Amino acid sequence: MSAFEPFEAFGDIDEISQRLTSPDPAVRRLAVIDLVETSSGEAVSALAQAVNDADAGVRLQAARALGEFDGADVAKALVRALLDPEADVARAAADSLAELRDPASSAILLPLVTHASSLVRAAVLRALKALQASASLGPAVTALGDDDPAVRVEAVGVIGYLKLTETLPSLIHATKDDHASVRLAAVSALSFARTEAAAQAAADALADREWQVRAVAAETVGRIGQTAVAAALIGSLGDGFWQVRQKALQSLGKLRIRGAVDAIIPFLEDVLPSLRKDAAAALGEIADPKARDALAARVHDEDPDVRKTASWALGQIKARN
Repeated sequence: MSAFEPFEAFGDIDEISQRLTSPDPAVRRLAVIDLVETSSGEAVSALAQAVNDADAGVRLQAARALGEFDGADVAKALVRALLDPEADVARAAADSLAELRDPASSAILLPLVTHASSLVRAAVLRALKALQASASLGPAVTALGDDDPAVRVEAVGVIGYLKLTETLPSLIHATKDDHASVRLAAVSALSFARTEAAAQAAADALADREWQVRAVAAETVGRIGQTAVAAALIGSLGDGFWQVRQKALQSLGKLRIRGAVDAIIPFLEDVLPSLRKDAAAALGEIADPKARDALAARVHDEDPDVRKTASWALGQIKARN
């Protein structure tokens, strides 16, 4: 006989569901937690009941718990929680909705894209992004004109996740939005494209008034892979924020822009080790022999990552020339 007893069960669904009728809200909250622990799809109907509980704490726990499950029935229950008068419950439902992966849920969510509450509109678009349903494209494009920037950000997310070339004009227009969070999301969403128009829009964003947008723009240019906008990227090496300069260095290396070598070499002397490392990495990607002497000096850099990267870059130059 084994010395160990079987792991104690949390009880069957019927027994736990019965506890949801207890007059004590604390007992009902614990019952919701136990329903999640069963990991059984049969728990969904009981959790759907709990989102209508008289106690806000029970409803909050149920909204969180439903995030562990999936399917149209889960979506229906979470929509009810999303419309809860308690803000904490509604926010928890919004977070759980974002975990949905069943495509059937999109039909339940789409009608709410035009709901009076901006929180609901944003939450629904956020959920639709992960579902990647083609039917969400039209509503998302319309939502780019929403009064609430949080809704516009989520609309950009839906469009970006669908990765359709025909949506580029909408994304490019969003890179000029009045709100920085929308511009940042739109510039990042351009990464899937490989067109000159997308690259130019990202390059234009290198002049954005917010450094966070400029940093994302520098990274996006590298991801798009169009070298025609290299001049703007080289210009970003003079940006006032090191984060932008770093992304520009990385993208110039990724694009292997030989014309950037003279502008990159001075960064091997930068006070920031991370920029010295990225400069060495970029020069290694480009592998122009003119960077050999400058890289050789960095083989003895005080920072071990810089030394290692400089040695690697020298190896690249030797191998490719």
